[in-house]
Amino acid sequence: MPAPEALPDDAHGLLLRLPTVRGIGRGRIMAGLVLALVLPAAVEILVTVTGFRNFAVTMLFQLAAAVAVAAIGGLWPAVVAAVLGSFLLNYFSAEPVGSLSIADPTTLFTLVVFLAVACGVALAVGLATRRAQEAAQSGAEATALSGLALRILSSDDTLESFLEKVRVTLGVEAVTLLGATGERLPGAQRGWQVLAGAGVQPPVTHAAADHAAVVDPHYTLLLRGGPLTPQQQRLLAAFGALVVAVRERQQLARSRRDNQRLAEGNKMRTSILRAVSHDLRTPLAGIKLAVGSLRQEDVTFPPAVQRELLETIENYADRLDHLVGNLLDMSRITADAVNPLLTGVGWAQVLPEALRGVPVGRLRNELPPNLPPVQADAGMLERVVANIAENAVKYAPDSDVIITARTGAGIRVGDRPAGELRVIDHGSGVGHAEVLEMFRPFQRLGDSPSPGGGGGIGLGLAVAKGFTEAMGGTLVAEATPGGGLTMVVTLPLWTGHGGNAA
Repeated sequence: MPAPEALPDDAHGLLLRLPTVRGIGRGRIMAGLVLALVLPAAVEILVTVTGFRNFAVTMLFQLAAAVAVAAIGGLWPAVVAAVLGSFLLNYFSAEPVGSLSIADPTTLFTLVVFLAVACGVALAVGLATRRAQEAAQSGAEATALSGLALRILSSDDTLESFLEKVRVTLGVEAVTLLGATGERLPGAQRGWQVLAGAGVQPPVTHAAADHAAVVDPHYTLLLRGGPLTPQQQRLLAAFGALVVAVRERQQLARSRRDNQRLAEGNKMRTSILRAVSHDLRTPLAGIKLAVGSLRQEDVTFPPAVQRELLETIENYADRLDHLVGNLLDMSRITADAVNPLLTGVGWAQVLPEALRGVPVGRLRNELPPNLPPVQADAGMLERVVANIAENAVKYAPDSDVIITARTGAGIRVGDRPAGELRVIDHGSGVGHAEVLEMFRPFQRLGDSPSPGGGGGIGLGLAVAKGFTEAMGGTLVAEATPGGGLTMVVTLPLWTGHGGNAA
């Protein structure tokens, strides 16, 4: 039974086309039969009209005619041409001419050899034609399968969707991939588990399947459906190898993701330990020292000194609160557990609370009036602005920090109009390579304490970027004209529709 010329395409658009091996075909056979009757007669007519009477050369002409018929019509038309040619040679070219009798036994032997050679050549030509078509079909099949493998291995399809491709391509009802459950014990039957399936009620045991293809000792394909042609059986073997490749690629991808999460978790734990050992212990030590001083009963501090000690306690407590808050926020961002409540928020609304811990004398608020609100979570936006402003003040100690905002044509997030907030300083600036690193967690400029003191664990900008992207916006760094750094927060304009965003 011939295989289908074009195999159907599934919902994912994967099409495998394989040519059909039809052999010579009825049309060519009929054309060969016609030529088998015409060409030998044409040779004898041509020889007779020209008066050419060389028996050996005429026999070669008839042999050439039989070969031509074999190339077009295959074996049986060539046999007809050879037999007819031998009769015509006997009648018109062998002595006595005009009779089927042969006077010379050598001529009879020559005619028998001619008939055998003509039939042999016809058989060889027919088989060669068949083999050429089969080779072309095998080449096309190999090319199609290699293209299929490349498309599958470069895609993100699931194992189930690929099994559906196998099912549709082979024209069966259901396909199941079984995986070995463990090492096979001597004398015990190996256990199998269903890894994936496609179709209606995929078979789960060998007994329920019509066909089984052992891919390797660990995987087996079960099929339920009609008989498979030899071509489809070859495809099944190739599909089995591809199924294993898809399965192992998915396992490698999962292992890579797991390893990446483990590496990130290890880095987070290491950084937290470093923060606890230094950045958190320093303010704790300051608080403990100030409290211990205030508790001394034999020492009376002047009111100014008491206020200074209390301010030290308050400042260190605020610093601890900020550090712990950034650690918690970073853990939420890393775990994809940030769910902002998006509403319309004006930039001016969040500045008072966001800048509460920033020295007032260093800030210049140049927000234009009547700016449209942006889509944001007010609490998250406060943290974003606070972290950016604190970073600007910390790393540009001799520069004022300017806060401005704008909206208008050309300011977009994706395909949506947006507004942007700019926090501008005129400090020493940051190199291009450092810009790429500054938004990563636990990164500090030069990996050292900031010029303005105060330390930090390098989470402020990472948290700001994570929150901004969770709200559907962007956070980028630009060089300030004349020197320094400008942080640009861009958020979509509020349209009156919002809610929780994953």
